[in-house]
Amino acid sequence: MTTELTLRRPDDWHLHLRDGVALRAVLPHTAERFARAVVMPNLKPPVTTTALALAYRQRILAALPAGADFQPLMTLYLTDHTAPDEMNRARDSGVVVGCKMYPAGATTHSDAGVTDIRRLDAVLDRMSELGLVLQLHGEVTQDEVDVFDREDRFLEQILAPLVERHARLKVVFEHITTASAARFVAGARPGVGATITPQHLIYNRNAIFQGGIRPHFYCLPILKTEPDRAALLAAATSGSPRFFLGTDSAPHARHTKESPCGCAGMYSAHAGIELYAEAFEDAGALHRLEGFASEHGPDFYGLPRNEGQVRLLRRDWSPPQGYEFGEDTVVPMRAGETLRWQLEL
Repeated sequence: MTTELTLRRPDDWHLHLRDGVALRAVLPHTAERFARAVVMPNLKPPVTTTALALAYRQRILAALPAGADFQPLMTLYLTDHTAPDEMNRARDSGVVVGCKMYPAGATTHSDAGVTDIRRLDAVLDRMSELGLVLQLHGEVTQDEVDVFDREDRFLEQILAPLVERHARLKVVFEHITTASAARFVAGARPGVGATITPQHLIYNRNAIFQGGIRPHFYCLPILKTEPDRAALLAAATSGSPRFFLGTDSAPHARHTKESPCGCAGMYSAHAGIELYAEAFEDAGALHRLEGFASEHGPDFYGLPRNEGQVRLLRRDWSPPQGYEFGEDTVVPMRAGETLRWQLEL
């Protein structure tokens, strides 16, 4: 049995850090584990311009614990009114690596998102020219489409035509949740990749309903079937450079999850590499974890791989029932349960 694991320091290619006191509460967990992270722009108001992204980046850097070695990679929030010239400013900044497209109303703070991706054709053409990455929340939002079918419908109606229409655009299909999404990415043209979260590797949708409604398992895209989970695990552990780590760690105060209309999101930054180690070990694929966590993402984004290392020990530990989150509490993934791998700090 493997009792310790040394990896090239990983990156998180999909992360929510929030802002203000919430940012200061959750950032240390990510900075301990990851050298870099692609920071999502769905603040209130959203990060729609390079100037706003640079200001947000400075707030992140100011919130880092003393001595932390962490680099935030910034993104812009696309709207129906984003101008192509903003892409030039983003590229020239040197710190904006891409743009996030939320279908309007798809998830937390997405009300200002895109109503029709065709409105963005000029922006996407400019992104293709400049080498900026498009990061997609891949769900349709029509009320008549079942919540469990929204990713597949997005794939058919929006993503497949998009990657054909913009043949040079780099596209990340974020937090994929279905077997069909994994198949699509595996067989897509060059320049199409996907992130996969720890929750979608470890759980299927039964977890939401075990013993009653369990709001801390509610995320978007929602957990899917067991065959979907198995397909995602097979993709993540396949060694394919198209798939890489993106936690989608999304902190919410406890009372906003445990409410009549709870927020979508699972907080995993406290164990952001340990959870993946557990999933890969269960699949008999620990030897593939470094590629997924530390190599495929920077290669896709055209960034250098990290030089440092992290060390994981096979040692049982239990996350607490909650972490401080400003004046509130955030409930972490696997709160009070036993994890098998622990980061050596």
